[in-house]
Amino acid sequence: MDIPKYLKYSKDHEWANYDEDEGIVIIGVTDYAQDKIGDITYVELPEDEDEVERGTSFAEIEHHKGVEEVYSPITGRVVEVNDALNESPELINQEPYDEGWLIKVEPNNIAELDELMDADDYEDYVSGLDEDD
Repeated sequence: MDIPKYLKYSKDHEWANYDEDEGIVIIGVTDYAQDKIGDITYVELPEDEDEVERGTSFAEIEHHKGVEEVYSPITGRVVEVNDALNESPELINQEPYDEGWLIKVEPNNIAELDELMDADDYEDYVSGLDEDD
């Protein structure tokens, strides 16, 4: 399981990467999550300029077993969605931290990132989960 050190993580298995130069947060699902979901067949993402709220669903990931909600780790305005996922949702399975990102958000309060887990805490968190989670 890949857990990059430079990212922040939520208990809902989303990752967040703050790009200081751009003032945006890139959001995706973790390697752990994509592995548990299995083969992803479709992704429903928000529109540019939509508002996302921390802890609420902003996307749905469809797979052979059903649909999973994706929850925002921060509050802010969507400035870009990963349109490549429309044609190739499997990018989330193949490259969850690179080409498989979901949205880019202009955060309302960057301090919300401080409330997320770092890589070591996330690794401890997922290691304590049952295989069924």
